Amino acid sequence: MRGKKGQPYWDAMLAETGARQPRFFPAVLADAKFAATARGELATFRNRPHALLHALRLMWESDAFLALALYRAQARLGALGVPVLPRLAHRLAMITAQVCIGKTVVMQPGVHLGHGQVVIDGFVEIHSGVVIHPWVTIGLRGGNYRGPTIEQGVRIGTGAKILGNVTVHRDARIGANSVVVTDVPAHATAIGVPARIIPRDGEQQQ
Repeated sequence: MRGKKGQPYWDAMLAETGARQPRFFPAVLADAKFAATARGELATFRNRPHALLHALRLMWESDAFLALALYRAQARLGALGVPVLPRLAHRLAMITAQVCIGKTVVMQPGVHLGHGQVVIDGFVEIHSGVVIHPWVTIGLRGGNYRGPTIEQGVRIGTGAKILGNVTVHRDARIGANSVVVTDVPAHATAIGVPARIIPRDGEQQQ
């Protein structure tokens, strides 16, 4: 993934990514609140200890939530320059729920993994309010180190693939098993292989 730009450029990109990683506890608590909403559970916490207890319960009950918390630890420890532990957290997430999220991924607080079997890699950014179902791949295409940007409120169906330097705009929907290689407009739905775009008015676009 370093490509022709060389090690200095790679190091600079890693440093930029690390600087944008959210803090661990606020991110996990936001994930817990969003997961509770997605699961139809109580999403209003009395205080921080109550929220932490809820997050711990989700880690116990949901392999995917535990893997997401492990990714949060991986990302934050890596940003702080801690050795070994980020790699250990990464491996545990893979063992626990087959969730593989690379160190160059920036995931904003408040994301929900419905289940495991998720791969996200490359310089990818995922905004708050995104729901990712199992067997999803979000990553690179054609050697370009820039991966997708997934904006707020996007829903990604089971088995979908989003590849390359594309943007899935706010509140879009990606259908199950679809392969997205172009931008998806806000509020639109992408379905098929390769995905075709169905805007809100229902008119299909290639």
